[in-house]
Amino acid sequence: MHHKLSVLVQVDLDGRHVRLVVTGCVTEVNHRALCPLIRRARTLVPGIAVIVDITSAHHVEPAAVDLLRWAAEHEDAVRDTPSVQFVLPAELPGHGTVTRLATWAPRRPVPHRTAPRPRLAG
Repeated sequence: MHHKLSVLVQVDLDGRHVRLVVTGCVTEVNHRALCPLIRRARTLVPGIAVIVDITSAHHVEPAAVDLLRWAAEHEDAVRDTPSVQFVLPAELPGHGTVTRLATWAPRRPVPHRTAPRPRLAG
């Protein structure tokens, strides 16, 4: 199973807020791709508020969220910035539900093709 994630970075015009909208799958393995993005967002403007919005993700592993929170709290390079706010769905979506819905489709018979007939020159 491919666990891809996508991140849209929304910067508020007044430079007070940055929202990272995460879609796709957030796992223990690929959560590390978000850490540099969060760090970069926190260093854009002194005192900027960073919001990581995971409500649009299709699959979220609870361990990945814990690891992201820990990394954001223990980042040495951005100690004087506000803490990162994580916006999560009420219930973390599992991968099985999305996979079952996405892969179910009635099978259509494949039409039988025959070799083309030779044309007679006339």
